[in-house]
Amino acid sequence: MSTRRIRPGLYISVDIEADGPIPGPYSMLSLGAAVAGTQDAEGFTAADPEKLTFYRELRPISEEFVPEALAVSGLDRDRLRTEGAEPAAALTEFGDWVREVAVGAQPVMCGYPASYDWMFLYWYLIRFTGASPFGHSGCLDMKTLYATKARLPLRAVAKGTMPRDLLSRRRHTHHALDDAIEQAELFANLMAWPGNSQ
Repeated sequence: MSTRRIRPGLYISVDIEADGPIPGPYSMLSLGAAVAGTQDAEGFTAADPEKLTFYRELRPISEEFVPEALAVSGLDRDRLRTEGAEPAAALTEFGDWVREVAVGAQPVMCGYPASYDWMFLYWYLIRFTGASPFGHSGCLDMKTLYATKARLPLRAVAKGTMPRDLLSRRRHTHHALDDAIEQAELFANLMAWPGNSQ
């Protein structure tokens, strides 16, 4: 066994709201993040998800949007055109925040499902800052984590199929910070859950 010291992981729950299905033609309008906990050789330690958080609303980067996608978040594109943060500034601030809260640990983005949020987050980080504090693969999908522990096919998984005691008691509001905090609690519960036995 290798004697090389493994750095602990710091899990950061991230949720984004966007006005379309992919970044580039469409815009990330808000970004919320909450520290969910740390994992080292001793195991996982949950954090208070309201303690270390980040939230920004961003200026749209194009004129294209899908009305149904925009309606999910309830964000106002016209307001964000004037009041939203410039993406380069917001993503630089986010990268700095991640590096600050993850001192001594390797940051890992976690999401439910991570694929959509990670796609926008990583694209925006590279496009507007040239770097990602998570690297290119520091991403964990909570849906996959649950499917693996529950011994279920991934496509059979939805929050409604999970044991109720795994879910956060918080409401899913489609406000990026609210949802990041809610999902941080789900992540901590999933990490503590032993899963279904064979």
